[in-house]
Formats: sequence, structure tokens, C-alpha cells
Amino acid sequence: MWTAWFRGLEISASGLTAERLRMDVIANNIANANTTRTADGPGPYRRRVVVLAAREPQPDFGTWLARFLGETGAGPWGPQPAAIGDGVRVVRVATDPSPTRRKYDPAHPDAGPDGYVELPNVDPITEMVDLIGATRAYEANVTALNATKAMMVRALEIGR
Repeated sequence: MWTAWFRGLEISASGLTAERLRMDVIANNIANANTTRTADGPGPYRRRVVVLAAREPQPDFGTWLARFLGETGAGPWGPQPAAIGDGVRVVRVATDPSPTRRKYDPAHPDAGPDGYVELPNVDPITEMVDLIGATRAYEANVTALNATKAMMVRALEIGR
């Protein structure tokens, strides 16, 4: 019983960590929406995105032992339930390969010989929509975490 609750806490915590990173990356994208030159080299800032994936479920010891011994998993407790995910993990922070924007502004210090300035591939509206989604996902993980904590507290009160 307790392992399921701790597992719920771990799943929520992984979601909180992932969504916080998403919010940080989105904030960085918005802050650099007009950056035409970076320290990384020539060219404008490139939008970054967080790539997430499901964490592989970790079997409990009984399931692991049954697999290790070559059994079917059907024991006195019946067949094992299907494995469910164990939250999310950050695979990487990737650079968006979409093309940059060009704007004609010959007076700009970073304008090319043709008078065009290469601008970042960041769309502030898209970033704000993504930020709202990341914030809502973060709030959902906080709610799940608090619900799990409340259930644990109530279970402890039953034992009194």
C-alpha cells in the first residue's frame, strides 16, 4: 500500500521537475525573441524545446524475481497487472530546426549586405500558449501530489 503512494509521489515529482524545466526554457525563448546575435556564434537565437519521454516502469521485487527465475508471473496472487508508467523524464533540450525570420532593416547593426536582419525563430504567441500549457500541467502535478499526501495522512490517522 505504501509503495503505491510513494510511487504516486515520485510520478508527480517527475512531472513537476519536467514542467519546471519547460517553463524555464519557454521563458528563455521569450526573453531572446529579438536576439539577433548570440555568444554561440553568428546568427540569431534559435528556439529551444524540451523533449520528454515516459520513464520505464520499474517492476517490484516479486515481479523481478519471477522474471529472473523464468516463471510466468502467475503465482498465488494471480497474474501481474500490466505495467504502468513511472512518470516522465527529460530526454534533452533540443534546438528547433525551423527557419529563422528575415526583416528588412538596413539600419540595424546586424543587417546583412542586402539590408535584411535574420531574426530568431521564436513566436511569442506560441511560446505564451506553451507556457500556459506547462503551467497547467505543473498545477495538475501539484494537485496530484497534494491528494496523495492527504491520503497518506488519513491512512496514518486510521492507525491511531
